Formats: sequence, C-alpha cells, structure tokens
Amino acid sequence: MEKSKTYWGDKLQTLQDELTQLEQDSKTGRDAVELDQTKVGRLSRIDAMQAQAMNNAVSQRRKQALSRIKAAFKRLEEDEFGYCLKCGDEIRPKRLELDPTSLYCAPCSR
Repeated sequence: MEKSKTYWGDKLQTLQDELTQLEQDSKTGRDAVELDQTKVGRLSRIDAMQAQAMNNAVSQRRKQALSRIKAAFKRLEEDEFGYCLKCGDEIRPKRLELDPTSLYCAPCSR
C-alpha cells in the first residue's frame, strides 16, 4: 500500500468527526412532531412529519457509515486495511480515496 497507516487513520478520523458533528447538528430535525392543530396547520404538520422521516433515514445511514469507519479502523490496526476481504488482493488507492471503508476490490464488488 502506497500511503501510510497514519494517512488512512487521519482520513478515517476526519470522516468520523464530520459524520458525528452532522449527527449532533441534525438532532432537532428528528424530534417528535407536535400534533396540536391550534398551533400548526395540517399541511405544516405533514411537512414536518415528512422532514422528520427523512432526517431519521439520513441518521440511520450516518450510523451505518460510522459503523463501517469503526470496522476500517479495526482493519487498519490489524494490518488488513486496503486488502479485499474476498480475494485478498490490494484495493486500488483511488478506490480507497473515494471510500476508505471499502471492503472489496473493484472486480470482487461486482
């Protein structure tokens, strides 16, 4: 692998920090929607419920991404980072630059 463990560790840490911050910043968008019609109209409530559902879906994807980052850190510690889990070949650096949590080389991911 061309780049050092430190480089990939820093890259993974940056991704993790960004996702964690986004998750914290979007917490209010996942709060319960108030159903009191005297305060908010029906269409506004529907819009708020739709926004809440979308925020919850985005949050779930962020949690999955954080889990993949955690697994990548573990592979980095075990000197398995950058190698395909299926065939064992090295994953191309360009692929890892796009997604450092990649588990498979391009041929095996198809």
